[in-house]
Amino acid sequence: MTAVLADRAGRAPADRDAVVTVVEPGPASTVQDLGRPGFAHLGITTSGGADRSSLMLANRLLGNVAGAPVIESMFGGLTVALSTDRMIAVAGAPTDLRIDGRPVSEPRTLLRAGQQLRLGFSKWGLRTYLAVQGGIEAGLVFGSASADCLSGLGPRPLRPGDRLSLGDAYGVLPDVPLELVTPRTEPGPLVLRFHWGPRDRLFSPADRAAFTTRCWAVGNSADRVGVRVSGVPLTIGSVDLPSEGMALGAVQIPPSGEPIVFLADHPVTGGYPVIGVVTERDIDRLAQARPGTAVRFSALPRGGA
Repeated sequence: MTAVLADRAGRAPADRDAVVTVVEPGPASTVQDLGRPGFAHLGITTSGGADRSSLMLANRLLGNVAGAPVIESMFGGLTVALSTDRMIAVAGAPTDLRIDGRPVSEPRTLLRAGQQLRLGFSKWGLRTYLAVQGGIEAGLVFGSASADCLSGLGPRPLRPGDRLSLGDAYGVLPDVPLELVTPRTEPGPLVLRFHWGPRDRLFSPADRAAFTTRCWAVGNSADRVGVRVSGVPLTIGSVDLPSEGMALGAVQIPPSGEPIVFLADHPVTGGYPVIGVVTERDIDRLAQARPGTAVRFSALPRGGA
């Protein structure tokens, strides 16, 4: 890999006017960081990267702070150019990565000024994260540059011709083992670990058993708000329940009986019972699951961490 020249303090030459230009955004590309936690009482969800692990890995490859803003590209198709030489890194769903049409095999590489970087359509998974050394500088709303597609907070989805400012390229590139970068695929269904509650007692023992023993499938209704999984529905039907707070990973069961798992841009309240909450680590994995992916829910011990 080629590194940007740095001074003795580990700082790359400053370029106060450095920008990344969006040539083509692909089907859906947004600016994301780790979101805006702590505002649920104001009706504002955390939002942020749908696959937080991949977002942080892309930044780690460049020595950026973990939550520096990046571009989240859904299905690929993103093409960008830089106004200055910078290292870039990608993580998440693997794509056919090319610079001016030349294939790039490593997840971290130097993109020179004027060259065009294209993320091909992902081979599996949904979301690829593009980080630039120094991070993207965007206006903050409640402390975050994330685009919330449900509420409209933060920057709008990217369009051709958008120009995003870049921060100074500080820091020495870290040595990250490639085995941490290469995505791992597991045979069989995607197993989602979850904690029971808070409303699992509203469900019959038969429904609770069915929830964890049936094989579900990711449906076509999947976006940054949530993922509906299809299968033989649970039988709870309509429940008269006051609106209550919702968390990332909450598994809500509407009258249809087919679970909805909330992702990054989920609403902060809901009126349907939540049978359980999926762990944050497994929510990252669900955020990469394409329609048709088989899913099973695995309950963690009650009262466990």
